[in-house]
Amino acid sequence: MEKWFVINKGADFAGIAKRFEISPVTARLIRNREVMGDEAIARYLKGGIGELYDPHLLYDSDRLTDILMQKIREGKKIRIIGDYDIDGVMSTYILYKGITHCGGKADFQIPDRMKDGYGINDHLIGQAYDAEVDTIITCDNGIAAIDEIAHAKSLGMTVLVTDHHEIPYTEENGERHYKRSKADAIVNPKQKECNYPYKNLCGAAVAWKVIQILYEKCGLAAEEAYVFLENVAFATVGDVMDLTDENRILVREGLKRIHTTTNPGMRALILQNKLEPEQISSYHFGFVLGPCINASGRLETAKIALNLFLQEDVKKASEIAAELVDLNAQRKDMTAEGVELAVQQVEEGNTGKKVVVVYLPDVHESLAGIIAGRIREAYHKPTFVLTKSEDGVKGSGRSIEAYSMYEELCKCQELFTKFGGHPMAAGLSLPEANVEIFREKINACCGLTEEDFIPKIKIDIPMPVDYPDIPLVNELSLLEPFGKANVKPQFADKNLGIDPKTKTLLFSDSLDFERADKLYRHFCKDANVAFGMGISISAVYFGDVDGFREYYSKKYGESEVQQAFSGRTNAIRMSVVYYPEVNRYQGNESIQIVIKNYQ
Repeated sequence: MEKWFVINKGADFAGIAKRFEISPVTARLIRNREVMGDEAIARYLKGGIGELYDPHLLYDSDRLTDILMQKIREGKKIRIIGDYDIDGVMSTYILYKGITHCGGKADFQIPDRMKDGYGINDHLIGQAYDAEVDTIITCDNGIAAIDEIAHAKSLGMTVLVTDHHEIPYTEENGERHYKRSKADAIVNPKQKECNYPYKNLCGAAVAWKVIQILYEKCGLAAEEAYVFLENVAFATVGDVMDLTDENRILVREGLKRIHTTTNPGMRALILQNKLEPEQISSYHFGFVLGPCINASGRLETAKIALNLFLQEDVKKASEIAAELVDLNAQRKDMTAEGVELAVQQVEEGNTGKKVVVVYLPDVHESLAGIIAGRIREAYHKPTFVLTKSEDGVKGSGRSIEAYSMYEELCKCQELFTKFGGHPMAAGLSLPEANVEIFREKINACCGLTEEDFIPKIKIDIPMPVDYPDIPLVNELSLLEPFGKANVKPQFADKNLGIDPKTKTLLFSDSLDFERADKLYRHFCKDANVAFGMGISISAVYFGDVDGFREYYSKKYGESEVQQAFSGRTNAIRMSVVYYPEVNRYQGNESIQIVIKNYQ
């Protein structure tokens, strides 16, 4: 079940097209992404380093960097405590390289996912105290560590927080009371006191802003901090942040730099995935390279990934990168097994009617978030996957747009030993005895309606599949980088038939990038969708072949599907949501459409 609807936003598309020398189609696509006004459009299309916001606007950023400067001058020991995902690894790398470049005596610690859980804790604080660390600085965590930071302060330590997660709060009589720890300085754009113009930075971007100010106070050229832009971009996409406003510029600038990266670890990771630096796009960040970094924190320790980026020896970097690729392959296999178990529980009907709560005690706890995401995609319901850990139960949640996961968890917070997150994703820990209570209460609090569970497919423009030409498709690259909140444009056409002159549409179950790329180049010339007065357009579909056949068998009958797949005249008519691409094969260029959805 899907609900298709056309985004219908008005503007002077012809005027925008003329002023910015783009097509009216591209002008409409930009308006659909809520980019309005000439200044915002210019920033969207051409925004660069000069349009980034002043890091001094971040609340407490000057206080935090003043304290760091003092600690550096005094030769105090500084320990960075990060997180075990891609954002945490990149944040730790940026702070470590930046502080040491300024002469600071810094080291780092990344929590072990299994032993420590998320973020700073008493165990890590005790380690730092025993090592005579004077100052702890967090990255990608710390905003919710109220008790832990109070403990560190009781030991006489200085604590600095850089984070981007939601500010914890309690609610009484409908009024929110936001919590603030006893940290000496807290930099997080989501703080109520913070007037920073853009709130959706990832942890690595916040850390980078701090380093920008630190470099300035150390008398270093601003350009010296630009070396970290590739790491900021990597983390922004990998942590699934909105690719809007400043994030869009950060990712665009980071991609430019990664195409010529000199970091041995980054180059090794790219090469081990059989890619070249100049090929890298936001897609590769999110679906090829990023999972390799996250795999280390899931199955081993994220210190492996951090060591990769700190590595200066090319051969050693290659060995570490190969290890990460292998870990990611293991992670894929383990994930597939976990998803199968989760689907079985959901189909049995005991996981919650509106909010799915799956308990998989024997599944590796690091895979909970990925499995939750797969179940959310399959059933389009907010999903929590819980696993058994050494000290109770841990879990991760993935949400749908109509459901703010963090806010809903706040309604059940008395059940948890720890929780935190975003509207679309969250993590939690709780006693095993509370699992069923949590499932019941999170569903009882849920105000979602049946309408909310129907996936909504947003169509940018209804457009005949023969309309896009090569200049238009090339122009669409102006909208990149694509990702969350700046997705690839989606067009739609209806009443399309499968051309009996060619044997079949091309379908593939595989989501593997290499195989998909080969299939595009080798076979797409043989796949055609006919429409109108007998015109044919090449088409490819990467998805569930069995699901496709089953859908049209129910709609038109198995015999018609057999006719279509064997290249004979058939009655099948399709409506499709698609994206046009330029197919390059043996020096020739032609348009093909990539089918995303069908009816």
